[in-house]
Amino acid sequence: MAHTPRKRFGQNFLHDRGVIERIVAAIDPRPGQDIVEIGPGQGAITLPLLAACGRLQAVELDRDLLEPLRAAAAGAGELILHSRDALRLDFCALRRGDERLRIVGNLPYNISTPLLFHLLEQATCIADMHFMLQKEVVERMAAAAGSEAYGRLSVMLQYRCAVTPLFNIGPGAFRPPPKVESAFVRLVPRAVPPVAVRDEQRFAALVRQAFSQRRKTLRNTLKGMVDAEAIAAAGIDPQIRAEQLDLAAFARLANAAFS
Repeated sequence: MAHTPRKRFGQNFLHDRGVIERIVAAIDPRPGQDIVEIGPGQGAITLPLLAACGRLQAVELDRDLLEPLRAAAAGAGELILHSRDALRLDFCALRRGDERLRIVGNLPYNISTPLLFHLLEQATCIADMHFMLQKEVVERMAAAAGSEAYGRLSVMLQYRCAVTPLFNIGPGAFRPPPKVESAFVRLVPRAVPPVAVRDEQRFAALVRQAFSQRRKTLRNTLKGMVDAEAIAAAGIDPQIRAEQLDLAAFARLANAAFS
């Protein structure tokens, strides 16, 4: 009996062969690489990845999908399934030795942002990430300062990773078709961040606070964390909004605020 996609798991199964081939080509899997797929679903990407690399780990929350996946992958290679919630998974524990992971997946739209932040915390053991996401989320990830899409996600991702949107995917590539456009994106964790930050936890806290009330000025949103004099001392006008600050300006502000 066919598996019915479950709304609570945010399931939209990819079925378009052309899109699948384009995704696998962008990932470019090679034998011996440590690849982990999040949300394999019915195996649309899983099986070609497994065929290319010979061994694949996959994280799937819906237990009803596990046995069909095992059966579909029989004889294709070594498929290691983890029946876990990706939001609570220690991805670094999945490594073999010091080999950094390659993470891929069609991420459920309802958990994509918290999952991206969860993976950022483990970026030191990740070589790259390739994700299918809601197009709007990918636009936010890659947005430049001053744009409407620019926000906390933009700043924190661009601090830790090089973000490259690759191509858009229409709703018809999925079953059931989602009500939104999708996009495929590549994230490559940086060995060294592009700006110097003295305290990453405090930097993250300041960015979160700055975007907590987007329509207010920095003077107001950062009240209690940084006063107007400290903002001005960092070469930033206290009367502007957070979306007008680029990554370098956020780093200066955070370093001045917590010096």
